Amino acid sequence: MDARNRSGPPSSSFQVCRPSSFSRQPPRVLIVDASPPWWSETGTTLCEALDNFLTLACSLDGPCRLPLLSLYTLSRQHECLLPFVQVRGNLARLRSCVEELRSIPGEGCVRAPRGELLKQAVLDSLQQFKQYTRHTTTPNQANNNGSVEVTVVTSQPGRGVVRQLEAGLKDTDLVSLRRLLVVHVSTAGRGETDCWGQDTPSPETAEETEASLMLGTEIDLQHVENSVVAMETALKAWLHDQGGNKEQLHLLLPPGLQGGTTTPSHGQRASPVCVKCDMQERLLSPALLPLTPDLGVKTESTKDFLVSGKGLANQSPPPQRLRVIKTLHADGVCESVLYGLPLIIRPTTCWQMDWDEMERNHHLFHALCHTLRVRDWFLLVRSEPIGSSSIGSGVCCHYLLQPSASLSLLLKPVANRELLLPCQLPVSNQDPPPDALTTIQSCVGQLEEESLFNPLSLRSNLYQHLRSRGLLSPPSYPYRSQQTPRRDQPRPAVGLSTTPARQPRQQQQGRQFQGGNSRVRATVAPLPSAPPPSKMSRPTLTMTPDPRATATPLCSHDDDLLMML
Repeated sequence: MDARNRSGPPSSSFQVCRPSSFSRQPPRVLIVDASPPWWSETGTTLCEALDNFLTLACSLDGPCRLPLLSLYTLSRQHECLLPFVQVRGNLARLRSCVEELRSIPGEGCVRAPRGELLKQAVLDSLQQFKQYTRHTTTPNQANNNGSVEVTVVTSQPGRGVVRQLEAGLKDTDLVSLRRLLVVHVSTAGRGETDCWGQDTPSPETAEETEASLMLGTEIDLQHVENSVVAMETALKAWLHDQGGNKEQLHLLLPPGLQGGTTTPSHGQRASPVCVKCDMQERLLSPALLPLTPDLGVKTESTKDFLVSGKGLANQSPPPQRLRVIKTLHADGVCESVLYGLPLIIRPTTCWQMDWDEMERNHHLFHALCHTLRVRDWFLLVRSEPIGSSSIGSGVCCHYLLQPSASLSLLLKPVANRELLLPCQLPVSNQDPPPDALTTIQSCVGQLEEESLFNPLSLRSNLYQHLRSRGLLSPPSYPYRSQQTPRRDQPRPAVGLSTTPARQPRQQQQGRQFQGGNSRVRATVAPLPSAPPPSKMSRPTLTMTPDPRATATPLCSHDDDLLMML
């Protein structure tokens, strides 16, 4: 297949690291060759691995790693078992498709040519992808996911399948095809022996095969064992970030020998040596699986690690139980499978224990640390669910216990099978070029060397950052300012008006409160003032010359006044 018919970057022989944006994850098409007699040997294993992988992919939070999936089968004819559907939140639909794939019989006779069925399945998947993107995606999404990756899983000889695809797709427009991968599942007693007319190819045939493979470098070939773990690992490669066309990390070294000299010209500053790198995830974070809180118990603090108590408030939670299941050689443990923050394990000094029991426990802990340190061993431990009668029931997590020269152990979480992602790292048996080796050696030679690492000598300017952040934030007061009168304050009675001297003062206070930040407001509401008592007006006394004429009105008016009081 000519590379001019393809779009997108060329593939490589090993997994390429990409930036962790997950913005250009391609849709996937899985074509399963379920033709007999190979399907009877690989069908059960493939269906179990596919079921496990889809269960994990549907439950992952965070950025979408597998946006769309479609599944085709090749048996007596090619059939689309699953059109393009969204993977996240669609577990029931995906599992029903796996059960339908599991029900395909593994015995029978297929008379249709395999190469033609495989070609039609690839072309139908590309046509389905074009129709899906035309009707369901926006222009922005079409630019991000404008191509699809097709994976063919077969037990037939991989090189023969590659030759069939090259011959069938040679004159086809494959603009929307980003990558075509052939996964050969090796069965017992069948390797890469050619079943197309001869067992062992002659040297001339081998040279022609290599030349044919060189013409179709866009078709990748991967060999996988017939096991659930191997097939899960091959499928988990879809969860890696596939987007990005730029490096993600610049590693800066001191200026070294560049161009045969280390002295910069006058007025110029020597530039550091920059090594451009990419990064790749080694495992999935347990925080992306919210439905399994027991997987990967937090080790940020002892409070997070201990079992949460569900009994009475005055009862302390039971201690965490870790069962030792295996010893490991220290040089056989890869640091990339360890994650989280470590915790230091020491012999207990609980005051509720008896002195003899505490001393015996101290001796046992000392003997354990000494044995592990002398034999250079690590301990692999597993958490036990609280309240479970059977060991290993439910979701559990694993840890490593590392000994030290002091009387303590270091506890680190270790990844398990479900969280591990495939990581294919190339191994080079050749020495680097002399000029590059000289440059790096001169750069590293300028660095300060320490025989003992002391983390107290490292400063991150965290105190200064927190101090500046705290001073810029607005201060918090214990009480909120009272801008409006409280509801429980008594209001003046209707019909009683305030005095003329008090009304301008209230208006002036209202203007001060409306002024905003001109004055500091009182945080305690003033006590409510009682309304002034109403003054009763007395009738004016009229002085007359005759006292008898005024006596009767005065007595009558006083009686009325007493009745009013």
